[in-house]
Amino acid sequence: MSGALSGLLVADFSRVLAGPYATMLLADLGAEVVKVERPGAGDDTRAWGPPYAEGEATYFLGVNRNKRSIALDLRADAEVARALAARADVLVENFRPGTMERLGLGYERLRELNPGLVYCSITGFGSGAGAGLPGYDLIAQAVGGLMSVTGEPGGPGTKAGVALVDVITGLHAALGILAALRHRDTTGQGGRVGGVGQRVEVSLLSSLLSALTNHSSAYAAAGVVPRAMGNRHPSIVPYEVFQAADRPIVIAAGNDRQYRALCAVLDRDDLAGDPRYATNAARVAARETLVPALDKALAGRSADEWFERLTAAGVPCGPINDLAAAFALAEDLGLEPAVDLDGVGQVANPVRMSATPPSYRRPPPALGQDDAWVREILGP
Repeated sequence: MSGALSGLLVADFSRVLAGPYATMLLADLGAEVVKVERPGAGDDTRAWGPPYAEGEATYFLGVNRNKRSIALDLRADAEVARALAARADVLVENFRPGTMERLGLGYERLRELNPGLVYCSITGFGSGAGAGLPGYDLIAQAVGGLMSVTGEPGGPGTKAGVALVDVITGLHAALGILAALRHRDTTGQGGRVGGVGQRVEVSLLSSLLSALTNHSSAYAAAGVVPRAMGNRHPSIVPYEVFQAADRPIVIAAGNDRQYRALCAVLDRDDLAGDPRYATNAARVAARETLVPALDKALAGRSADEWFERLTAAGVPCGPINDLAAAFALAEDLGLEPAVDLDGVGQVANPVRMSATPPSYRRPPPALGQDDAWVREILGP
């Protein structure tokens, strides 16, 4: 079956995580992605190890499948780069603002060559006053507020365990690209013929502020500045980590029915009937007395026992798994979380589509392995 994006050519001038993640998603859905890399070194993440698999950094392997690689010196090979951009449907770049313009690869110049081009720029902090700031995920987590709401109360702030802002930004980039392609289709005669391209811009900071959802809304709508609460939730109780007999378990009772079901399974109907805990708002106010009572009740059984009993009663919960256990759970649930791609283990694309599902056509490329193929499609 052909992918939903089959026939699209993506010129990928991005590196590290946000851009490559976005272009891998497009590649999984059928697009032909040409990864443009520095001769001799390639994408920075080729050197970001350990761990390694078959001599390749797993960081690089995780976001570069289904792509081709061409090694180009963007100064010496500027004409080849422009020819690729002129042929492409989509261009993705995450250089510091102004870099592509200095190389003769800026949007204004390229759209003269290719009016239907969808040109996606990913920055750390925009192309205006923040253009000079380094676009690193850790910096964005710090200055963008994520670390202020992560970690224990009163602590220095804690980063998320993965480069979450890069991933969120990559998702926004992919969404923006697809919307721009849809616009191009509606303004032309199908595909690139007469269609109008546009520039798509996403930044780490704007993506993070959007992704902070309820916290950002609390500030934007009510002027409330949220603070770190450890594993607690500012607006829902019980919604945190508890200690079972053997290991921790999380419980997320998001409404009154779930709370009453929790109390019934714990054999604590007195907590369900106590007016201090009758509503979620009341439970938030009485958190300091309710949570210890629940913790004490949960200490009587193992996390797995509670997981089974509470799940059967419709109470959202689960033990804190490591990644091995998380993959095992997904496998048990039939989600097929991993695939083997010519001997390279890969995390499966999470999107399921009935007619045009994601495909796994080629493993992450060696640096420059497709130079000849790219130059051939560009012609003399």
